[in-house]
Amino acid sequence: MPSPVPLAAATDVAALAWHAVTAVEEARAVLVGASARPLEPTAVAVAYTSERWLRVDGSAPRAFAPLSGFFRAADGWVRTHANYPHHRRALLSALHLSAGADELDRVRAELARRPAETAAAAISAHGGLCVTVRPADAAVDEQLRARPVVETTRLGDAPTRAVQVSDAERPLAHTRVLDLTRVIAGPVASRTLALWGADVLRIDPPHLPELPWQHLDTGHAKRSTLLDLGTGTDRAGFDALLASTDVVVLGYRSDGLERRGLSAASLARRRPGLIVLQLTAWPDPSRRGFDSLVQAESGIAWEESRDGEHPGALPAQALDHSAGYLLAAAALELLHRREIEGGSWLARTSLRRIAAELLGFPRPPRAAAVPPIDETGHLQSFDVDGVSLVTAAPALPGARFRAPRPWGRDLPRWRSDDGRAESVR
Repeated sequence: MPSPVPLAAATDVAALAWHAVTAVEEARAVLVGASARPLEPTAVAVAYTSERWLRVDGSAPRAFAPLSGFFRAADGWVRTHANYPHHRRALLSALHLSAGADELDRVRAELARRPAETAAAAISAHGGLCVTVRPADAAVDEQLRARPVVETTRLGDAPTRAVQVSDAERPLAHTRVLDLTRVIAGPVASRTLALWGADVLRIDPPHLPELPWQHLDTGHAKRSTLLDLGTGTDRAGFDALLASTDVVVLGYRSDGLERRGLSAASLARRRPGLIVLQLTAWPDPSRRGFDSLVQAESGIAWEESRDGEHPGALPAQALDHSAGYLLAAAALELLHRREIEGGSWLARTSLRRIAAELLGFPRPPRAAAVPPIDETGHLQSFDVDGVSLVTAAPALPGARFRAPRPWGRDLPRWRSDDGRAESVR
């Protein structure tokens, strides 16, 4: 039976979205000992396409920068991602180009004369983001689907720890979450935990500024602080936070985490009973990537092509959103499991694994009519430090977001409204 979610695509992205959000609601229901509530299909579609509806002081931010997109290469297509300034600089440097008003035309011309593989390799070697647009590889997808969509591993022994559910609408009110993620998937996971009452503190390095609108789109009910985890004072502050943390969400590449002693295993050794959620773009956790790039390299872009000559894209950053909801569901399940049997736990997935899941679904009928998304009643308005903000409302039934905080404005401490939290510096 086709999913009722109004997301039109050649692949069954509607079913993927329905499955991911359902997993969260079912996990919440188990945690609070209640029945799962039915989803509202349009709410799911609006949440998955949140960047369409976002308004900051009445303006709609541009989801992709000019140098982020599909480009013809000498023998095919590539897809680049240059939303962040450091990625844009790396892209230009790899192509031996300078910044300027005509940089888009010059990038287009330079890529057109290079083989796709050569261009992607050169840009990646410079720290930029570029992949070759490839057809789907059934053997690779089958191999990926042989493992769970979200893989769970016991990291070590620890005593049981109760979740202390005192409110079915905010079952995580006594749960503390450190969010070390960026962009969409990881922030959606931690935002979902915040939606159910968790005290979520997002931590970013000061040298990597965030796109302000992007944080506002996924930062609901979270606080946000800046810490350089490679320095003594800031690292001591992080370690003090970790000492009473329940869940850590990791979205950075594994090599960077290892260098700073922030691998899942290292964190669990220092905080027995910890639940770690880990997201990567690719099965190789040291490789950079984003949803749009995984769509391009996995074969989704050609599946979504309208004419067979130009690659296409899903109607939402659905790999990101689905990964976020599935990791949030895993966190709820592992909190419940820790309550029963104890232990430290890791739940991990990759956008490429989510892509394989989508590519494994039967294709929806091409002739099936999908109604346009009607966002009426599925948006929320906020005032954030004098900025008028409109965002998508939650995909989950019976829930309302609390306002996001501006990026990087908070002290590195837990909330004090329950009497437990004190400043760590």
